[in-house]
Amino acid sequence: MTATILVVDDEPDLEALVLQKFRRQIRDGQVSFVFAHDGLEALESIEQHPHVDLVVSDINMPRMDGLSLLAKLQEAEDKKSTIIVSAYGDMSNIRIAMNRGAFDFLTKPIDFADLETTIQKTIRHIEVLREARRRQIEAERAHASLSRYFSPELARRLAAGGDGDDMQVHWREVAVIFTDITGFTSLVETAAPEVLAELLNEYVGGLTDVVFAHEGTVAKVIGDAIQVLFNAPGDQADYATRAVACAQAIDQWAEAFRARWKQKGVNFGATRIGVHAGPALVGNFGGSRFFDYTAYGDTINTAARLEAANKALGTRVCASATVANAAAEFRGRPVGDLVLRGRSEPLRAYEPLTPADFEAPATAQYAQAFARLASGDAAAMPAFAALVGTHADDALAGFHLKRLLNGAKGVRMQID
Repeated sequence: MTATILVVDDEPDLEALVLQKFRRQIRDGQVSFVFAHDGLEALESIEQHPHVDLVVSDINMPRMDGLSLLAKLQEAEDKKSTIIVSAYGDMSNIRIAMNRGAFDFLTKPIDFADLETTIQKTIRHIEVLREARRRQIEAERAHASLSRYFSPELARRLAAGGDGDDMQVHWREVAVIFTDITGFTSLVETAAPEVLAELLNEYVGGLTDVVFAHEGTVAKVIGDAIQVLFNAPGDQADYATRAVACAQAIDQWAEAFRARWKQKGVNFGATRIGVHAGPALVGNFGGSRFFDYTAYGDTINTAARLEAANKALGTRVCASATVANAAAEFRGRPVGDLVLRGRSEPLRAYEPLTPADFEAPATAQYAQAFARLASGDAAAMPAFAALVGTHADDALAGFHLKRLLNGAKGVRMQID
């Protein structure tokens, strides 16, 4: 396959440099290049060359900058994988670009060897996504399109014409699960495409089965990340209870999945899970030509940030007090009052536990140590040290012990 790359930059000499540096690859038919000098020209070029595989774009350009172009590309039905290029001192804009969906970034002055490596990595990513999409299309031919999002019973009801108003965009109280996989980018770079396609298809399919078993709605599947809704589109009075139970079932399934693939020689990362509840803007955002039932709002963002908080905490599941308090017979242990990225007010979070783990002596020991930490009792440090001494695999206890050793106090903590 010849990969077509659109390079967007207003530097007058860049086109000649790129053609010179990639002359061998162009001659061998590995790549071809199209050039544009700003975002508006890039969009026009994509209309003329819809087969463009990826975009390499500068940030600072006239008429339309790279961040605005990236937003336009992400809005398109045929999203283009994008590599952002900017000065090293402009890291804040690069961070914004990555948060908006850029696949990777490079800094100026461009190292053309690094550019070639990044392009090759992106092309492999695109090939994996195309293969996954091909298999998805094949599966969809045998099932109603709604079954990708809803449990089979709900899909049949919606396909029959019921609850049509629930597809309209509206504010609704929901519970949200957001999942992601640790180290997935590294796995994409190292695994063979056919292995990665099988792995990701099995993973997404298995998690979807777990979600449907709890009558949840799969709102988004973005690579390795999955967003799940409860109490949407249909009413579920026990939506918080369902969300917590589903999150724990996902965790158990994902850990078994990891172990199974490890026996095959594939080191698949842990699945991190965030759970939250609150109001969200829910409905079909796909317009008249594309069905995209999903949710937006602060509640969704908070669930995603709770998922990310697991990395610092050492946990796999992190649930807000909002959803924990609303769930029936919630069992878990307090994590602390988290000040999540972009927030000023703390949010109490919990680690949900199975009934057996909740009744274990170590959980009571943790609760006593946490109570001392919350009250400012100096005995909190030896209490956590004793817990870690007998349960070295308790990452959350280890997290609090490390905080105390570094001079931290109380249960309020900043999570970036």
